[in-house]
Amino acid sequence: MTTLGNFIDGRHGASHGGRSAPIHNPATGEEIGRVALSSAAECAEAIAVAERAFPAWAQTPPLVRARVMFRFKALMEEHRDELAALITREHGKVLSDAQGELTRGLEVVEFACGIPHLQKGEHSQNVGRGVDSWSMMQPLGVCAGITPFNFPAMVPLWMFPVALACGNSFVLKPSEKDPGLSLRMAELLKEAGLPDGVFNVINGDKEVVDVLLTDSRVQAVSFVGSTPIAEYIYATASAHGKRVQALGGAKNHMVVMPDADLDGAVSALMGAAYGAAGERCMAISVAVAVGDQVADALVARLTPLVEQLRVGPGLGVTPENEMGPLISKEHLARVRGYVDQGVAEGAELVVDGRPFGHGEGYFIGGCLFDRVSPSMRVYQEEIFGPVLCVVRVPDYETALTLINQHEYGNGTAIFTADGLTARDFTQRVQVGMVGVNVPIPVPMAFHSFGGWKRSLFGPLHMHGPDGVRFYTRMKTVTARWPEGERSGASFIMPTMK
Repeated sequence: MTTLGNFIDGRHGASHGGRSAPIHNPATGEEIGRVALSSAAECAEAIAVAERAFPAWAQTPPLVRARVMFRFKALMEEHRDELAALITREHGKVLSDAQGELTRGLEVVEFACGIPHLQKGEHSQNVGRGVDSWSMMQPLGVCAGITPFNFPAMVPLWMFPVALACGNSFVLKPSEKDPGLSLRMAELLKEAGLPDGVFNVINGDKEVVDVLLTDSRVQAVSFVGSTPIAEYIYATASAHGKRVQALGGAKNHMVVMPDADLDGAVSALMGAAYGAAGERCMAISVAVAVGDQVADALVARLTPLVEQLRVGPGLGVTPENEMGPLISKEHLARVRGYVDQGVAEGAELVVDGRPFGHGEGYFIGGCLFDRVSPSMRVYQEEIFGPVLCVVRVPDYETALTLINQHEYGNGTAIFTADGLTARDFTQRVQVGMVGVNVPIPVPMAFHSFGGWKRSLFGPLHMHGPDGVRFYTRMKTVTARWPEGERSGASFIMPTMK
């Protein structure tokens, strides 16, 4: 059985740490390989390689760096089917969803191809008599990314294309549950012309993560995952003087107003709640129905659709299933436990997906709760599974207050035909990404991705303009070329005349 190692200094290498973990196909429960759990010393060596590669890459013209990104994008597109199938085998999501993930990730690569413009800084002539001033956006050095299992392509692609295009070197630590795609992307970056050592993949667990957070050679750390781990990442790396952007958990609400297109809202909820088996940080997990009439109609239309969800393997099935398995046996037990908890707390389980089974795979059917109250754990906590909770509220203001009082502020949406209500919602809701009649408002790559409150730790969001700011530091130059005699020393605050 193959054991996946690391990709360091332009080549694959086995780990010598002596530890490994299984990689399972979530659709069958079969162990399809193993992944090395590297040692702290091996992680330190990957950082050292990246540090040695950084100076030459930083001095490479931005146009040349952009051309590497262009070639990388072309290679990713050439191998799209292979890459999507690899995602589905290791993660479980259906093939079309894996292809969609690749598309959204490659949009960030497209954005990074514009780095000659994005990194050019600003210039002011004659800020004073004979004095010019300009800014330069310079790379940081070694940067690190720690990525989750749910998007093995898209989330790493939020990070390293911008970091590399800005002139940094990079060490990626992917999830040990589905590490294969990161190693394949490393191969394609090398084929695209990226110099050896500029991009490295180190597989491992907390032992490796802690090195990335504390090693003084790492200048910046990007992370996406659960809030408790995001808090740990942010606190530890910040305490060691690093820039950090750590995206945490979510509990995304979708408000359905009485004037909404109910058919459109139902279709949106089905895809947003049950796509990728709910394992998305932007999944809608709470439908906030304004008025009992809206709630009754919403639940009546959702119920047969949730019951009829095609659940099964993501590969080799025609027609394609709509929902695949969860990532692991442990996560399946966790999601089932939340459903048990919701029933125990008095929520009405309209559709129970717990009895669903499919061989030895990690499957659960879609679950639909009605009459969920804010005091229940199924409302308060991120479930990260195909569980949709319907909360009934009497009016718009109550819906808005409900969202603003939740500890998470990642994504939200409102479905309405009234422009004034939508405008008020976008301005007053305390959430980082907002959709109006759009259920999953993931920004395009030329905007930035990130939430508010306990969904984001650190001041800057991912990709887009914030991504360029995160992976560069500003230097401002003020210059004068004296003419004639030099004046004597001045001991007052310099001013421009």
